[in-house]
Amino acid sequence: MRTHPRRIARLAAVLAIAGIAAVTGGCAANPSNGVTTLSFFQFKGEALEDFNQIIADFEAENPDIKVVQNQVADADTIIRTLLVKDKAPDVITLNANGGFGKLAQAGVFYDFSNEPVLQTINPAVQEILAQLGNKKGEVNSLGYVNNANGVIYNQEIFQQQGLEVPQTWDELIAVCDKLKAAGITPFYGTLADSWTALPSFNALGAYAAQDGFFDKMRAEGEKVGPDSEVSFSKDFAGVMDQQKQLFSYMQDGYRGKTYDDGNAAFAKGEVAMLLQGIWALSPIKSINPDIKAGIFPYPATDDPADRKLVSGVDVTVTMGKNTPHRKEALRFIDYLFRKDVIEKFAASQNMVPSVKGAKLSDDPALQSVKPYFDEGKITGFIDHQIPPSIPLAAIDQQFLFSGDAEAALATLDSEWAKVAARTIPVTGE
Repeated sequence: MRTHPRRIARLAAVLAIAGIAAVTGGCAANPSNGVTTLSFFQFKGEALEDFNQIIADFEAENPDIKVVQNQVADADTIIRTLLVKDKAPDVITLNANGGFGKLAQAGVFYDFSNEPVLQTINPAVQEILAQLGNKKGEVNSLGYVNNANGVIYNQEIFQQQGLEVPQTWDELIAVCDKLKAAGITPFYGTLADSWTALPSFNALGAYAAQDGFFDKMRAEGEKVGPDSEVSFSKDFAGVMDQQKQLFSYMQDGYRGKTYDDGNAAFAKGEVAMLLQGIWALSPIKSINPDIKAGIFPYPATDDPADRKLVSGVDVTVTMGKNTPHRKEALRFIDYLFRKDVIEKFAASQNMVPSVKGAKLSDDPALQSVKPYFDEGKITGFIDHQIPPSIPLAAIDQQFLFSGDAEAALATLDSEWAKVAARTIPVTGE
């Protein structure tokens, strides 16, 4: 039986209000027993138990502070509602996406510029956050754990075929040709889920987006097009050519296969590589716990030294600008960023910890991306810079179906101009 859309909308509204009530309910002032209660807004459902343990350990060491975790499903909507009502939780975790960047630019979060914890964090991680947005002159959040978007590869297949991890574009294409000649499918395509086009678009496009491309695009605003200084049409033609070339090495029927199909095929050794990221490793290992998988960044350049690993800040930590419990909230945040605490959390979540010198788990895939974090050769997801009202996944999917890069890029330029015409430009400051 299908639920009527209006009933769904009413239910969503009720749940949102309930979520807000739950979040704000934990903001108790200092009671007579001297214990301060902090509200901890937490968006990541799969991290609920990890944070419960962290809170229990923190409270054991800090008996004067009680932390109430409020895990919410629709975090982006609820945090905006709370901020509008001036009811910001004491400590907040969010996914560092474009929406988060706009909130940070609005000046609603605390400025961590002078907090010692900031100095413990990998500067390259903080730069990704800065590219999304801070209030001018401030540092409004602290990157906690990070993902990695790259080419997942079967290490045993590579070893059996005598293949090295490619360090240039020509080497990657040579690997694909050798695999194909050996009767092994290089990549498993999953375009039945349009979003699965985006990992490769993000990774390849990251090279074209260096040197302030999106700042220039925002400056151009509604003028973006064939005659503007920068545009998708001018700067991303090579990106589309590379993406199209990779998809030429997919299995037959890849247009009708899903993300789950791809994970299963990779887990069973039916394909050598996936155009995904470390988030796919958990479902892959649930099928084949013994698979040996690594990750390498898309080597889209001719110089190995220019390789960059695309990474998103999966969890960033912040707090309300005017929390009445600033001292206690900072104590909890400092605890979150302790090496032993963040290492355990990152290992459980299959992520990379942001704290300098923190150890990664022994997972081969995580170990394979470690050098890029250590050397600061990471960069953010470019789809976080593209307004969500632009249907990027559908546009890119259609391009991979039709092969018409010129039409896809012209559409992206047109959509960008339309959004800019009806919004206030954002400079990224």
